[in-house]
Amino acid sequence: MTVTYKELPAIPDLMAEYKGAAKNMVPVVGAKRSATKDPSTGFEVRGVTIDIPHLAAYADATGLRLGNELPYTYPYVISFALVMKVMSTDDFPFNAVGGVHLTNVIEQSRPLTVDDVLHIRTHAENLRRHRKGLLIDMVTEVFVEGEDADTPVWRQTSGFLAKGAKLSSSADATVAARNEDTGSLFERPEIPADPTPTAVWPVDQAGIRIYADASGDKNPIHVSSLGAKAFGFPATIAHGMWSAARILSGLEGLLPAAGRYSVEFAKPIVLPTKVAYFTEKDGDTWKIQLRKASKLETLHAVAEVTPA
Repeated sequence: MTVTYKELPAIPDLMAEYKGAAKNMVPVVGAKRSATKDPSTGFEVRGVTIDIPHLAAYADATGLRLGNELPYTYPYVISFALVMKVMSTDDFPFNAVGGVHLTNVIEQSRPLTVDDVLHIRTHAENLRRHRKGLLIDMVTEVFVEGEDADTPVWRQTSGFLAKGAKLSSSADATVAARNEDTGSLFERPEIPADPTPTAVWPVDQAGIRIYADASGDKNPIHVSSLGAKAFGFPATIAHGMWSAARILSGLEGLLPAAGRYSVEFAKPIVLPTKVAYFTEKDGDTWKIQLRKASKLETLHAVAEVTPA
């Protein structure tokens, strides 16, 4: 599938994109979805500069270091509105509302910096079956203007699951022939033999509201008890990408400049709680687990960081 990128003058407002996605759920008014092929519409924005106060707020909300180099996960928050915009196009195979973020893989060839001027583009690919519905990959690439226009410095692949969705009977042969995928990056790890965590972090509503403000992601499941319960959660839950960023904060000063950060989300972090953070060095690879501190059997996330 050839992707056509529509250029936008600026990164859209994330909450406006959320509202558009919610509108698509309304009968008659909303777009009709058909899972037949990979979407052909992507979006891109050129001339993106780093807002230092925004970066500082993000670092404060996640425990990451504020410096000249951008954290691995920071481009996610400045580009996520483009992901939502792709999910709102007429040729996207399922509704964005209710989509579950299962995995995230970030690859960077060098750290992006506060002085870089960015060209960001996003598209969707690899629609395939999952035992619970359909999976699709959202791919975001970041180029640095003035450098190689064909090679991204930073690339992210986010796996999203639409529970209950099915391929159309008229799906393209290429899509229909794809094997069912578990959506997993890792085998589920055992509880570490030494149950003493590297760190224990409290997670509460106040902290997640700070992250919501910093990231712009004020999805009701994160900031509203009623909103969370409407989607089947007993209380508000932490953002998956808050977890991803917080995991990296425990490795400050140890992360490779060029590397790959892979994270798979398991059980949501229901607020308030404490999480236990476990790290292990295996050669050049950091292996990380995030578990519920009061019940280590509950795995929230598993991750790896490897040098490029």
